Amino acid sequence: MSDNDGLYDDALLLFLDEARDMLQNIEDSLLQLESNPKDEEAIHALFRSAHTIKGTSGIFNLTRVVKFTHQVESVLDRVRKGGLSIDLDLSEALLLSCDMIATLLGQVEQHCDDPAELAATDKAADALAARLGGYLDSSVLSKQKLEEPTSSLNSSSPSDAVWHLSVRFHQSTFLNGFDPVTVIEYLKNVGELTSIYTIDDGFPDWDGFDAENCYLGFEIRLKTSEPKAAIENAFEFVADDCDLRIIPPTRRASDFIALINELPNELRLGDILVSCGAVTRDALDKALAHQSEITTGHVRQSGQAIGEILVAQNKVNPEVVDAALEKQARMPSPKQEGGLFVRVPADKLDELINLVGELVICGASASLQAVNAKNEGLIGTTQQLSRLVDEIRNGALGLRMVRIGETFVRYRRVVHDVSTELGKTVNLIIEGADTELDKSVVEKIGDPLMHLVRNSLDHGIELPDVRVAAGKPPDGTICLSARHDSGNIVIQVSDDGKGLNAEKLLAKGREKGLVNEGQVLTEAEIFDLIFAPGFSTAEQVTNLSGRGVGMDVVRKNIEALRGSVKISSALGQGTAIEIRLPLTLAIIDGFLVRIGDGSFVIPLHAVLECIDADPDGMNLNDQSAGYIKLRGEVLPLLDLRSVFGSHDQPPAKRRIVVVRSGVGAKAGLIVDRLDGEYQTVIKPLGKLFKHLYGISGSTVLGSGEVALILDVGSLVKLATQQKNTEAGDRKKLLLRDLQSMGINQDNISRGL
Repeated sequence: MSDNDGLYDDALLLFLDEARDMLQNIEDSLLQLESNPKDEEAIHALFRSAHTIKGTSGIFNLTRVVKFTHQVESVLDRVRKGGLSIDLDLSEALLLSCDMIATLLGQVEQHCDDPAELAATDKAADALAARLGGYLDSSVLSKQKLEEPTSSLNSSSPSDAVWHLSVRFHQSTFLNGFDPVTVIEYLKNVGELTSIYTIDDGFPDWDGFDAENCYLGFEIRLKTSEPKAAIENAFEFVADDCDLRIIPPTRRASDFIALINELPNELRLGDILVSCGAVTRDALDKALAHQSEITTGHVRQSGQAIGEILVAQNKVNPEVVDAALEKQARMPSPKQEGGLFVRVPADKLDELINLVGELVICGASASLQAVNAKNEGLIGTTQQLSRLVDEIRNGALGLRMVRIGETFVRYRRVVHDVSTELGKTVNLIIEGADTELDKSVVEKIGDPLMHLVRNSLDHGIELPDVRVAAGKPPDGTICLSARHDSGNIVIQVSDDGKGLNAEKLLAKGREKGLVNEGQVLTEAEIFDLIFAPGFSTAEQVTNLSGRGVGMDVVRKNIEALRGSVKISSALGQGTAIEIRLPLTLAIIDGFLVRIGDGSFVIPLHAVLECIDADPDGMNLNDQSAGYIKLRGEVLPLLDLRSVFGSHDQPPAKRRIVVVRSGVGAKAGLIVDRLDGEYQTVIKPLGKLFKHLYGISGSTVLGSGEVALILDVGSLVKLATQQKNTEAGDRKKLLLRDLQSMGINQDNISRGL
C-alpha cells in the first residue's frame, strides 16, 4: 500500500467518525423541532449536517451515500426555505433516513462486499427515498415557488448570468480534511467556470512555510442560471474553513467596496481591484504600461498613480479605489490559526496512560531507594519528582476525560422511539451534562444506562389515561443526571412513574425461593431483589422486557467497573436508580495495608478513618465477621487475615480501616499494618483471576512486589451478612477459587 493510500484511509476514518457526530446532531435537531417547530437554528443545523455528509461523501466517491443523502438534503432545503414544515410524519421519515445514512456509512467502514446485504440495503434506501420524494412532488414545489419573492437573489437568475466569487481558505483547511480543488471541481456542477484567478499572497517565507497549512485563495467568475443558494451550497461543508464573498451579476460599487473590506490578506492596489472583480486583468496591465511612461521628478506611491489612471480612464469607480487604498493601508489583524481541538486516536491516549503508570511505579521505586539510602538530597529530589509525576498523571488522565452529556443525548432518540411504540408521551431531562469521567468508563456504562432508560419507559411511566386518572400530567418525565461526589461520579436515572410495589416484589421473591418464609427484609433489600437473575414481575413478555433478563447483567457490568447501584422508590410517585462509579479505571490514589506477608491496596476515596483494633471491644464469629461499637454506632467488621487465609502469627497490635461503599454502607476491615497513601497504577488480573470475590485488580509496588487491590463494595457486603454461616461460606468460596487455580495458602497471604 502506498503512502497516499494510507493517507486516504486515515482521512476516510476521520470523516466516518465526524459523520457519526453529524448524524447525532441531525437526531438532536429533529427531536428539538418536535417541541419547537419554529426553531430556525435547528432547521439550519439539520441542513448543514446533511449537506456536509453529502459533500464530503462525494470527495471520497461514496456514491451510495451521496445518492441517498441528496434526497434528504433536498427535503431539508425545502424546509429551511419555508416550503415545508416538519410534522410528526416527516420527522419520523427523517429519523429513519438518519439511520439509513448510518447503515450506509457503516458498510463503508466495514468494507462490506456481500452482494445480498448491499442489495437489501439499497432496496430499503430506495423505498425510503421514494417516501421522501413525496414531499417534493409538483404541488409542493408549485406552492414553494408561489411563496418565494421574485426579487430575491435566491430566485432563478437569467441564463448566462455571471457571478463573481471571492474565497480565501483558512490555514486549517487541510488539517480538517478538506481540499480546495475539490470545491472548485464541485462548482462545475453548478455552471461554467469562465475564469479562475489564484491568490497566493498568503504564502509565507520559506522558513515559515508549513506543508500542512493552506494558503490559497481564488477569484472566480461563474456563469450559471442557478440561484445564489446553489452556489453557496458548494461551499456549505467548508463554510467554517473559508471566507466567501459572492457578488451577483448586477454589480454595484457597494458590492466591490464590501468585498474589498472583507479581503483577509494585504495585496497591492491593482491586485485588490482585480481580485474583487472591479477591473479586468487586461485593463490593469494597460494602466501599468501607461504608468511606466510617466516621468516624474519626485517619488510618489505607484499604487496612488494606478488608482488615478484607472479612474481617469473610467475603468473603476473612485469610491472603489478609495476603499482599496484604505484596505492597503491597514495592517491585517493577526488571526488565530488552528482549531481549539485536536483529534487523537484513543489507542495513543491509552499508550500514554500506560507510560505514565510505569512512570508512577518507577518514581515510587526511586523514592523508596532514596529513603533506604538515607540520602537527604536524594530524598528531596525524589519528592519533587513525585510532585511532577502527580501533575503529569492528572494531566494525562484529564486528556481521557469526556463529558457524560455526550452519552446522555443519545438516549433522546431511544426515549422518542420507545415512547411512541408504547403509546406514551415522555420528556427526557438531562442534568449535569458537563460532568466529566474517563472515556473507558463512558464506553462501558452505555449499555447498562440504555437498559435502565428502557425499563423506566416500559415499567415506570404509565399510559397517559392512567396518569391523568392518578392526578398526574399526561406526559411522563425521565431524568438523567450526573454529579461528582468524593472521587466518584454519581449517575441517576429517575422517573415520575408508578414506582416499585414492595409487597409484589417480596411475594415474587418468596415464589422464586429468594426469600425464606418468615424472613424479614428492609425496603432496600426488597428493591434489591430485582437484580436477581431471572427475576421479573412483568405480567406479559414484550419486545422490550418481561423475560427476566437484564437487571442482573446491569449490576454485574456496573460492579465490573468497581461501581455500585442503589434503588429508591415511592409507590405511585416514581423510581430513582443511582449508579456510583470511579472517575477513572487507570490510576487511583490508594491506601496501602499489610495482611501477613502480603500487601493490599484500598481505594483511598473509600477510606473514612483508621482506628486501633481493641480485642475486648470486637465481637467476631468464626474469627472472620462480626461487629464493633463505634461512637454509639454498630459497625460491621471483617478480619481480612482470616478471609485471605493468612496462618502466620498476627502482630500484637492490629488496625481497623473504616471504609464506605456507596451511600451509608460502612464496615471495618481488620488489617495487620498501615503503610499509608500510595499512588496506584491498576493492572488487570486477567481472565483467569477476574472473577475473584473481593479483588478488583493488582498493582506493582516500588519494591517490585505485587499487591492486590481490594474491592471495597464486595467486602462491605461480606461484612454485613446477617448470618455468620453466609460469611463463612463466602470466605470458603474465595479460598476455594484461589486454591483451584493452584495458589496455595502461602501465596494467598503474600497477595499474589
